[in-house]
Amino acid sequence: MTHFQTLPSSGPLRLAAVDLGSNSFHLLIVDSDNGHFTELEKCSRKVQLAAGLDDQGQLEESVMMRALECLAEFGTIIDEHRVDRLRVVGTNALRLAANSIDFVIRAEQCLGQRIETISGREEARLIYQGASTAWQDDPANCLVADIGGGSTELIVGAGTRALALESLEMGCVAYTRRFFDSGELTEATMQAAEQAALLELANITAHYRRLGWQRAIGTSGTIKAAAATLRAIHPHLKKGEITRTGLAELRQKLIDLGHLDQVSMVGLKSNRARVFPAGVAILSAIFQALNLEHMQHTSGALRDGVLLDLVARDTRHDVRYTTLGDMQRQYQVDVQHAEYVAATALTLFDQLSRSWTLDDEARQLLEQAAMVHEIGLGVAHNRYHQHGSYLLANSDMAGFSLPDQLALAWLVQAHRRQFPEPPPEHRAALSSGELVRLARLLRLAVVLCRTREVSNDWQPELHADDKSLVLTFAQSIPDLLSQDLALERQWQQRAGLMLAINTP
Repeated sequence: MTHFQTLPSSGPLRLAAVDLGSNSFHLLIVDSDNGHFTELEKCSRKVQLAAGLDDQGQLEESVMMRALECLAEFGTIIDEHRVDRLRVVGTNALRLAANSIDFVIRAEQCLGQRIETISGREEARLIYQGASTAWQDDPANCLVADIGGGSTELIVGAGTRALALESLEMGCVAYTRRFFDSGELTEATMQAAEQAALLELANITAHYRRLGWQRAIGTSGTIKAAAATLRAIHPHLKKGEITRTGLAELRQKLIDLGHLDQVSMVGLKSNRARVFPAGVAILSAIFQALNLEHMQHTSGALRDGVLLDLVARDTRHDVRYTTLGDMQRQYQVDVQHAEYVAATALTLFDQLSRSWTLDDEARQLLEQAAMVHEIGLGVAHNRYHQHGSYLLANSDMAGFSLPDQLALAWLVQAHRRQFPEPPPEHRAALSSGELVRLARLLRLAVVLCRTREVSNDWQPELHADDKSLVLTFAQSIPDLLSQDLALERQWQQRAGLMLAINTP
């Protein structure tokens, strides 16, 4: 049993996380009870999604089929364990693929679960969260490196708090295609890969060195394989330990082999052999750029961070609300008014959630949009809803997937004036129809709270069908509110949505 941060729990839960990495797909299933995880199932499959990107950035059909077969296997395992909650995240290859939506649609049908493509920095945050369980009570700074198939994440943190997060466009699969496509392993090809990695690292090296760290930790298969092969060569090394001199020796042994087809070492799995030299080149560059002498592998990784995030959802530890609170402060949002709008929007939501078949995920999204609907005022008053939408779509937002951000950004843009075109299907967290319904509720909440005076006097009863929404007030309403609602009715009618207002 592994001990993680103590988080509130209503009882034991069976959780599963699926990490759609650019090199490997990972599944982790645990029982969670009051901050303790008991591992039930853990498996990885070398899918090498990044290797299936052609010159146009399209995922090849053969690779997609290989990935879908893996997910079908994962789905069977998940069903056998009767999992209560599941989260699936996609990383670099899905961020880059021009046809990622096509794959995501098929993968979601295979798993019966929404797939969340996450940003590079969100990936780094989750990696650190998963890895830091090994030292969560130690306040000393720590460097964490994770070399994936398409990207490499580097984090400096203290305890469970990340101080610097970065995701760099270099990975063992991508670099194998770029520098070792011919299969030749020479000093020249290894140096070319290392120099490219050093260029990627140049932008963060000075900042990371200023932060400093007392130990360097590595996660992921590349670093685990490097540690295993080194220990096979030098049995005196601790399990998981990588030294600068040992890494240089390993690098030379790979060059001496001369070709990717010849890569075979004790401690190295055969299905990782072809991408291993590129991973060693990236790791060598990290050691050089950050002047490392030692690194220790730890088993905690992205999938562990995803599970911790899943446990924290719907509690005061939910990092998404911390992120939104930070943005409120940064852009000087009127927090009291935002809370008033949010409370009003949720009151309206609760009246229609059944008739409009909206779930808890939709309710959370509506609340989150209300919290930051005025964030654009921190840029300019004119078209502030558009400024707010841009900020939300393009910021690094801890806890949010890219589809979550797109949905949030769209709702903020849609909360006043003309309805924008809904985002394409499968690009946002909810369907376009669900987003339009949430936008209508948010717009009404904003109108009802326009005076910025907290009051429950004008809360209407709502009734709705697919496109028609009826507001019924139990008493007469002020002229200003009546005029505001009449204007809102016109905006909704322009979008083909019927809004009726009944007053005594």
